[in-house]
Amino acid sequence: MRKSQRGVTLIGWVILLAPVGVLVYAGIRLAPVYINYYRVVEALKQQATESKDDTQINPETVRRSLEKRFDVEYVDHPSSKDIDVHREGDHWVAVANYEDVAPLFGNVSILVQFNKQVDLQ
Repeated sequence: MRKSQRGVTLIGWVILLAPVGVLVYAGIRLAPVYINYYRVVEALKQQATESKDDTQINPETVRRSLEKRFDVEYVDHPSSKDIDVHREGDHWVAVANYEDVAPLFGNVSILVQFNKQVDLQ
């Protein structure tokens, strides 16, 4: 009498691990995109803290200050010109609304959309 086989075969392991491998690889490719986003958020929060003391906010001075912060933090996307600084009612708002692409393999990429709004005053 033969014993029945127990466990997973090599082909079974390949079928189980292939999707997990693709997800891990996608996570590795997305990590720099999210690190960049957190640097943008931190720069916007620092700008908001600095702008609380300023009585006269000018969109151009805010963008120049953000450009300096982006240079220090090595933020390459978005540029300071892509940050929308406008007035909403009685206070100023800075909005970072942008997309970033993480290439996976071949012609397959992951598009990530970010939208962060910070009150400046």
